[in-house]
Amino acid sequence: MKISHVVWDWNGTLLHDNEIVLAAVNEVFVGLGGTAITWPDWQAAYTRPMRVSYETVLSRSLTEPEWAQVDKLYHDRYDALLAKSGLAEGTLDVLLGVAESGRTQSLLSMWFHDRLTPTIDEYGLAPHFTRVDGLVAEVGGGSKAESLVRHLEAQRLDPADVVLIGDVVDDADAARAAGAGSILVSTGAMSREALEATGSLVTDSIQEAVALLK
Repeated sequence: MKISHVVWDWNGTLLHDNEIVLAAVNEVFVGLGGTAITWPDWQAAYTRPMRVSYETVLSRSLTEPEWAQVDKLYHDRYDALLAKSGLAEGTLDVLLGVAESGRTQSLLSMWFHDRLTPTIDEYGLAPHFTRVDGLVAEVGGGSKAESLVRHLEAQRLDPADVVLIGDVVDDADAARAAGAGSILVSTGAMSREALEATGSLVTDSIQEAVALLK
């Protein structure tokens, strides 16, 4: 792949947070009168918009106020557990390798911007990225497509020269909508089968993903 810029996803890609995601999700379900689920259950239900994922597990629709409450409960619990997560294995080496290859890289997440940027700083990763963008809305769970377009435009990047590396189908859909390429890693919230159905390249690690750029 002849790529000059990499856009990284955060949760499930550079940040290994599956365990705390499941814990936060289960707190929501139990709080709504449901039962706890397993990680494969969540992978099977996971989609965008996120609201549909919860409705699938709960077998009922959520009103707008309920969805806002669910989103807040999830993120409050996730934030409380964040210290238990960590970077994906080899993240620093991978970022250094991309830079050494002459490529630039940035980060785009659908996690809240005011929570994302301090976390990036805590890990000392900010110098590796030309730009870091998170969600600026009060309620999350939507598609990354429009955010990716703005992210690329802000950096005056040609989408044809860009690949997005992420862990969910929405990453592939967003890249396609923006005119960029995508590589998906099977380390996050969706099964490998679901990722492969997008037609994107799918790998088992971020190391394997960047190897495809050479």
